[in-house]
Order: sequence, then C-alpha cells, then structure tokens
Amino acid sequence: MSKPLLAAAAALSIQSTLAIPHRVLDTNFPDPSLIKTHDGFYSFATSGNGVNAQIAFSSDFTTWELQKGKDALPGPFPEWVAEKPSIWAPDVAELDDGSFVMYFSATAKGNSSKHCVGTATARSVTGPYTPNDKPLACPIEKGGAIDPAGFNDGGKRYVVYKVDGNSLNKKGSTHPTPLMLQPVKSDGVTPDGEAIQLLDRDSNDGPLIEAPSLAKGKDGTYYLSFSSNMYNTKKYDVSYATAKNIKGPWTKASDPNAPLLKSGDSAEDGKLAGPGGSSFVEGGKGKILFHAFRNGEDMKQGRAVWAADIVLDGGKIRIS
Repeated sequence: MSKPLLAAAAALSIQSTLAIPHRVLDTNFPDPSLIKTHDGFYSFATSGNGVNAQIAFSSDFTTWELQKGKDALPGPFPEWVAEKPSIWAPDVAELDDGSFVMYFSATAKGNSSKHCVGTATARSVTGPYTPNDKPLACPIEKGGAIDPAGFNDGGKRYVVYKVDGNSLNKKGSTHPTPLMLQPVKSDGVTPDGEAIQLLDRDSNDGPLIEAPSLAKGKDGTYYLSFSSNMYNTKKYDVSYATAKNIKGPWTKASDPNAPLLKSGDSAEDGKLAGPGGSSFVEGGKGKILFHAFRNGEDMKQGRAVWAADIVLDGGKIRIS
C-alpha cells in the first residue's frame, strides 16, 4: 500500500538503517543541502512553504522535521538582488570560529531570468543569515550562476557552483553549463584566486548538468555529484565524477555505476521519479539527501526529500 501524501509537512520516523532511500520529508522541499553539527543534521532548501530558505532538522538522520515558518534568509537583501529574490538551493558550511556561511542563488536585479550566487553569514546554523553586499559569482552574460555548495578540504575552502547557461537556450541552441570551483579564504566569502572549470555536460547529460556537491573518500579520492537533464522530467538523475586532485581532471562514472540515482530505482515507499539536487556529508558512513517527485509522477505536488547511507570507496559511490 502506498504511503498517503500529507497536506502539510511531516516528519517520517524510520526504524531501520537507510540501506535504500527512505522518504524523510513529505512536503515540497527542493534542492536539500546537508550539514552535520554537534546537535544533529540540518538541511536547507529552495524557497517554499512561505519562506525564502527552508530549514529541516534531524538528530539522527533518520527522523526529519520541517522547521515550519522559520526562514533562514529572511532579508533584507543587497542591491544586486531583485525585489522578488527567488532563493534557490541554499547551502550552509561551518567556519573555523564556529559561525556559519550560507551560499545561495538569488534573482539578479534588472534581469529576472538570471540568478547570481551570493553569500550570507550567521552565528547560529539556523540563522537568520545576513547577506553580503556583493555576489560571489554573477556571470550574467553566460546565463548567471546557481546551485552553490561549500566544501572544506582539510582547511582549504571552496565553493562549487553551476554556470546557468541553459537559461540562454533557445529553440535549436544549447549553451555550456559548466560546474565551477571557486577557492575562498577562511572567512568562506572572499575569493582566493580565480574560479576553474571542473566539468561540463556531454551528450549523455541532455541540455545541462547542475546541483554539484563535493565529498572526499578515505583514500583521498574526490567525488562530485551532479544532476543531469531537466529537473521537471523523469530523466533527471544524480550522477557523479571522481578525481585524485580537486582541480581535476575529473572522470564521470560510467555504467554500471552511473547514474547513482535515476527514475525507477527502488525506495522504501516505491519507485523514485526525477531524483536530483543531492547533497553529501562524510563520516564513518557517508550520508546523502536528495529530492524526487512527491507524487511519484511529476511536479504537480512538488518535490519531497529522501535520505540514504552511502559508501565512498574505490572511485565508486554506492547506497549501503
């Protein structure tokens, strides 16, 4: 029997290990980022449920609850952000002094079809976050920038993001959608050199790749997850690439190891549809959150959240 869809946010309790993906939030919570702190796990998501940046919390990774009505990024926003900010895919990282930085994408002022990547800071993981005056990445002429995610590589900090070239696409044209790596200083905000390209789409990815997230295995291998194809179709997926050096070269995983998640894959409540927007954390056993179609078919009821344990080993990622 299928799990009933709830009209409001719900926390779903799971008693077993997450050997296959389990639905943990049955509400519209797209692009869930993931951070582990001293008191548990937090996730931040694209605008929805009446707030700019949604928040969810779990003390054990298996039982999650939406922090209903709490906005991690309530504003006001700086001059580069449009009146309606349309916050996408916020991601939070802890800094060395115990404070936090949020990376987010917001609609650019004067060009509502483009987003830029911004930064915001707070003393508490849940905010409220105060946005900084200047964007971190704003290549409007290339389509803008979206989907930022922070990564701490043994004290050296980076932000990975997507150049949103598909926002320029017209019938019969397809633009590059490279995933970029921006080194930042210890404040998590100030650029430390130029951004470099890690990956771009190829013929297997459809019109784009996006939603990057970085992790590192025990053997020193770097893992970069990303989504391919269009977010509102069942072709959307979670794929990944590996590298021995964070700056590359990066090699996309190939069959039978890719995509990591795709429509039709098994979950505890049925088959996944349109999985994407994944985020990692590392540890003795890695963790992954991702969204998929809430109703199992399309975008009509938004995108709910699934969680799973993962293993990063030998250049492969597997749900464990």
